[in-house]
Amino acid sequence: MRFIGIDPATKTGFVALDIDGNILEQIELQGKGPTVSGGISIEKLVSLENNLFQHLQEHDEILIEQPAMGTQKGVTTGMIHGGLRTMIHRKGMTFNEINPTSTKKYVAVTGWTGEVGNKRRLKDKEKKAAVAEAAKSLFGFTHKSDNVTDAYIIARAAVNLYRMREYMPLLDTEPYQKEVIESILNKE
Repeated sequence: MRFIGIDPATKTGFVALDIDGNILEQIELQGKGPTVSGGISIEKLVSLENNLFQHLQEHDEILIEQPAMGTQKGVTTGMIHGGLRTMIHRKGMTFNEINPTSTKKYVAVTGWTGEVGNKRRLKDKEKKAAVAEAAKSLFGFTHKSDNVTDAYIIARAAVNLYRMREYMPLLDTEPYQKEVIESILNKE
């Protein structure tokens, strides 16, 4: 059994872990095809879906990140997220979902910096750097792609979701990590 974390995007992060959290596969998936202005071509989308299809195996426990609220490229995001989910379904598999805010919460990244009374929201690159630093600090994981880093965090959550469901000791035991897993479990 493998535990899959998927961070959908034009460059989709994909990580597979074993029950003990060891990395079995880590890759950034990308579709092939023409680039179109302001979106993703159907050729590139189908290629991305086929690429993901080839990496999934029977009995994989899949956790996929939901679209971020207020994303700037809503149509592209919807096409990618919907396409990958229907592809997983066509393969006869099921998945659970994790909110992007919960992915960050799993590594104690709030999206804010500064002291109480003087806080400011982290911008895109700052937030990605904070998540990468947290993944390194908590798990010793680094990768050049922020999509793969997010997929790794999601895969860790997938392992612990299964472990919690099966009454096994968790790999990640911080209260905020348990809250994330419990929130996913309660949606099942």
